Amino acid sequence: MLRISAVSSNISFKRINTLAIPALIAGISEPILSITDTAIVGNINVNAVESLAAVGIVGTFLSMLIWVMGQTRSAISAIISQYLGANNLKAVKNLPAQAIFIVTALSLLIIVGTYPFAHQIFKLYNASGVILEYSVVYYKIRVFGFPFTLFTMAVFGTFRGLQNTYHPMIVAIIGAATNIILDVILVYGIPGYLKPMHIEGAAYASVIAQLLMALCSAYYLLKKTSIPLIPTFPFNKEIKRFTIMVLNLFVRTLALNITLYFATRFATGYGKNYIAAYTIAINLWFLGAFIIDGYAGAGNIMSGKLYGGKQYKNLVKLNIKLIKTGLVLGLVLIAIGALIYKPIGLLFTKEPEVLKQFYNVFWIVLIMQPICAIAFIFDGVYKGLGKMSTLRNVLLAATFLVFIPILYGLDYFNFKLSGIFIALTFWMIARALPLLLNFRTQFLPLSKNT
Repeated sequence: MLRISAVSSNISFKRINTLAIPALIAGISEPILSITDTAIVGNINVNAVESLAAVGIVGTFLSMLIWVMGQTRSAISAIISQYLGANNLKAVKNLPAQAIFIVTALSLLIIVGTYPFAHQIFKLYNASGVILEYSVVYYKIRVFGFPFTLFTMAVFGTFRGLQNTYHPMIVAIIGAATNIILDVILVYGIPGYLKPMHIEGAAYASVIAQLLMALCSAYYLLKKTSIPLIPTFPFNKEIKRFTIMVLNLFVRTLALNITLYFATRFATGYGKNYIAAYTIAINLWFLGAFIIDGYAGAGNIMSGKLYGGKQYKNLVKLNIKLIKTGLVLGLVLIAIGALIYKPIGLLFTKEPEVLKQFYNVFWIVLIMQPICAIAFIFDGVYKGLGKMSTLRNVLLAATFLVFIPILYGLDYFNFKLSGIFIALTFWMIARALPLLLNFRTQFLPLSKNT
């Protein structure tokens, strides 16, 4: 069993990497599911472009649902890590099970509320004809993996609060490997044994992988910790703070997904080759985001514990180390992307027009990586501090005062996909800079007094 007592306040690069690297691997499980679907579906021999576009549209909508409801992970992690830092973990031992119960129940209501209206939902994304038909088919299968994903994310949040990223990593590896194997088998079929299922096969592969991850998550939580999975009542005293955190993150994530909705809607409106190219580029952007999110996860875990223990000087030192690490990681991603610039497009599609549009914008995806690193790391730190209202306000301003005006302006001048990714770059700057300034203003004075 994992010890659930306070651990040392080690903020060395070795400690950061010990937490960040497993968190990185665990964090990329969801984008790997989407990227695998994208790569496999983009190479089928029947309506590949339309299938790729449908996967991109549905992936955007599902990401919205997962990110909105999956904020329980950050709230659980923040509370658990703060109580761990204060050496009083027993006081919130029953909170994770209660949170998991709430989010799973809500996920079932969302399935009931969206399943009958899938056609209308994806028409809002400018989908029509074959793309709309494929989007509905794909969604009506993949949505059943939604509760399993939310369950897994809540369990991951509990592990993070306990300063453990190793077991979530194991679960993520199992899920990603399962999805890749099943994607190949179900999409392309096995001659003489199984007919190709095309886009439906990709959806079934994802759902099975998500179910397996949920089962593995439950096993490890019960086997390796003393945290129960069966909820007990009355509600824990921290459920109110948990709920407020989740509501703030809910509003924040709605703003985030309004950004992605407008980006996807504009890309779809430019034509099938544009939305297909956008699907490839945005999935690679998500992959970069989740790679960097490993260090944001370390910031979340460690900052929550240091804040709970009132170790402000170490909190500032941790922040400086995370910024340096994030910038280096962003530059490494640029270098890797530049080296594989042409081959990576061919991995997803062989359509010349789609590749042309993708190559026109991939350089923008690359150069924004260091900016993304700072923004995502501060997201993680502020989630660990439990300051969800600050994150909410920053993202609302970035979306409505920066991204949307720039997007419409560049669309007016016919920038098309380039306009979308330029607007996303300024959106990331508007997310990173205010948090950087706010942290320095708030915690530098406190660090001098401890």
